[in-house]
Amino acid sequence: MIISKDLSVRTKGNIDVIDITDAVNKVLTKSGLTSGVITLFVKGSTGSLTTIEYEPNLVVDLKRALERLIPSDIEYAHTKTWGDYNGHSHIRASILGPSLVIPFANRKLLLGTWQQIVLIDFDTHPRQRDIVAQLIGE
Repeated sequence: MIISKDLSVRTKGNIDVIDITDAVNKVLTKSGLTSGVITLFVKGSTGSLTTIEYEPNLVVDLKRALERLIPSDIEYAHTKTWGDYNGHSHIRASILGPSLVIPFANRKLLLGTWQQIVLIDFDTHPRQRDIVAQLIGE
């Protein structure tokens, strides 16, 4: 069986890291499926999905690491195209990627003890992020 569900999340932008694990668990619970996989996909080119131990200091570390790897304060050619100064947002999102696949069994996501699902909004302003959740299972 295949079930699709849309999730919406309000973000602040600028590497806003949001724990969406509970929302994904609710989608799984409501689906009635026992085992399978859930694929999550964030729409847009400046958002990503990944897993992390969602604790405040590690979130700070992640933000600092991304700023060191892909600085926001250097010139990006993308600005010449649109003038929106978010070239770094697109590159960060491209590297982390827009999707995540998580297996589930016995109606539970098979995440590690300290592993949460996070949406990261890299864009330079607040927005609404839409996530497609598609479950395949029985």
